[in-house]
Amino acid sequence: MPLRPVQVNIKAVDHSAVGRFWAEALGWTAHTPGVTTYVGPARDLVWPDPVTVGIDVVPVPEAKTPTKNRTHLDLATTSAAHQADLVERLTALGATPVDVGQGDVPWVNLADVEGNEFCVLEPREIYRDTGPIAAVVVDCADPRAMARFWGGAMDWTLHEVTGEHAVLRSAKGVGPYLEFLRTPGAKAVPDRVHLDLMPYPGDDKESEVARLRALGATDLDLGQGDAPWTCLSDPEGHELCVLALP
Repeated sequence: MPLRPVQVNIKAVDHSAVGRFWAEALGWTAHTPGVTTYVGPARDLVWPDPVTVGIDVVPVPEAKTPTKNRTHLDLATTSAAHQADLVERLTALGATPVDVGQGDVPWVNLADVEGNEFCVLEPREIYRDTGPIAAVVVDCADPRAMARFWGGAMDWTLHEVTGEHAVLRSAKGVGPYLEFLRTPGAKAVPDRVHLDLMPYPGDDKESEVARLRALGATDLDLGQGDAPWTCLSDPEGHELCVLALP
């Protein structure tokens, strides 16, 4: 059976501070069960969450470079007032405006407390039932190729694919969308944000990793050593990890 995305992995110098920011931003709870900070909707730690794609903030020694992340979060709003209030609240939490060349757009581009870019969207009907995270958005050169790889890698449904845009979502119709946007420029720095995938109970992790390699993934050494997860890159070099079952 294909894999399921369980969390967005964010690297941070201060994982606790970044975790607190995202917990407050989303109205979720930050948990620190070990060396990382996991942010999820449940008051008590539930991992992996059966519905929601959580956030896992992982400590690293290197600060973010000025280069824009190739993966970011879009946050949903329900009205113009909600969008304005959310931007005001996030700014009070430490978010800062950021110019990524967006021009005059109806959404607001911000960066979190360590400079990771994200968007606060204007109200859109398509995102009315996603929860606070509307979409995980990935810059790419070829959305069609990304749809083939990620559609084969995961058990999510492909909703749209063009030369400019590809959209997937859980077949259950819950949680955020995964979107690939055609964007100029190739990967220049290691990914600061990536997706972590996990097999379903009863499936074999190594078999799933082999299946991803057959789809075009390549092995990636991030200094993880003998870890229970496997680091890979998709055909365009976006990092991803396949986690072991808990």
